[in-house]
Amino acid sequence: MNPHLAHLQPYPFEKLRALFAGVTPSPQHKEIKLSIGEPQHATPQFIMDALAGGLKGLANYPTTQGTPILRQAIAAWCDRRYGVFLNPETEVLPVNGSREALFSFAQTVIDPSRGHVPIIVSPNPFYQIYEGAAYLSGAEPRFLNNLPENDFAFDYGQLSEAEWARVQLFYVCSPGNPTGKVLSLDDWKTLFALSDKYGFIIASDECYSEIYFDEAKPPIGGLQAAKLLGRTNERLVMFSSLSKRSNVPGMRSGFVAGDAQILKKFLLYRTYHGCAMAPPVQTASVAAWGDEAHVLDNRNQYREKFAACTPLISEVLGTGMPDASFYLWAKTAIPDTDFARGLLEHYNVVVLPGSFLARESQGVNPGTHFIRIALVASLAECLEATQRIRQFAQQL
Repeated sequence: MNPHLAHLQPYPFEKLRALFAGVTPSPQHKEIKLSIGEPQHATPQFIMDALAGGLKGLANYPTTQGTPILRQAIAAWCDRRYGVFLNPETEVLPVNGSREALFSFAQTVIDPSRGHVPIIVSPNPFYQIYEGAAYLSGAEPRFLNNLPENDFAFDYGQLSEAEWARVQLFYVCSPGNPTGKVLSLDDWKTLFALSDKYGFIIASDECYSEIYFDEAKPPIGGLQAAKLLGRTNERLVMFSSLSKRSNVPGMRSGFVAGDAQILKKFLLYRTYHGCAMAPPVQTASVAAWGDEAHVLDNRNQYREKFAACTPLISEVLGTGMPDASFYLWAKTAIPDTDFARGLLEHYNVVVLPGSFLARESQGVNPGTHFIRIALVASLAECLEATQRIRQFAQQL
């Protein structure tokens, strides 16, 4: 067996099941699950209709590169959203959701032949796929702590000069999971300068980019930042997805865009990997990327939930409005695992302990004493869960 598999930890939700073993949820309360970042708003009917209308495509093998019309639809969206022109022939690649692409991307770009063990840098806390991608590509992960006292920003001084020299890939998540932090243009400028100095590739995970609260201030994207700073897309690739934007997590549709030379190699890898998008999904994706009305409605629903729930939760837990995304990253007075177990036992609300989303680095696990609350349920359920969280926290 591949020895790198031994480095993989149980996934956070597997850890959650183990944590809850032996706990009897309160029978007086209906379960409300706010632990998983799975959108629960209704899938738009026009996307389902487009999917059904594309079923004749099942008669054909799909190409790994995707149809020209899909790549053109994605490029057009990037132009509208970020003011970035992309060549749909060379700078856009459809993928089966951002998760599989974020993972397999490391297999393509990591070079183990440079005389040292490569390093992949990740935020901390982080999306667990980054760590798995590092280990399975033969690299070592390094985690940069994102702490509240630093406004969840990167502290690049956590790596030594010798470590920076080994960095080949840097995963950025903006808006962040779970902190909701959005990188500013100055943040991007600093990161680009480091990439120029050490030659590493930036993988910008932007799958939460369309869930924000001020219509006048959408989160800046990596390719957009590069353009604003007068840069090319060299060593820069963005990852995006329809799952959160369009409430289609089961459709598994997203894209990768950016450096044409990197995408050429990634396409070669994916051709052998055998991960082409099903034709009906491509048809539905064209429809989804071409419409913004449903995305605005989606944002309005999240905006309403955050406006109603955040002030109430912030009275009992250390939290506030995120820059973007659908998570509250809330500090607890007791260990996060104890809080999650107690909340399930007494109020039947499921949240995710923050320590499951982080690793110890610099002597600190930045997820300890935090919980991630995903406001993905209906407004009524989120408000009910909020009241139960308040009651539980006030009893501690």
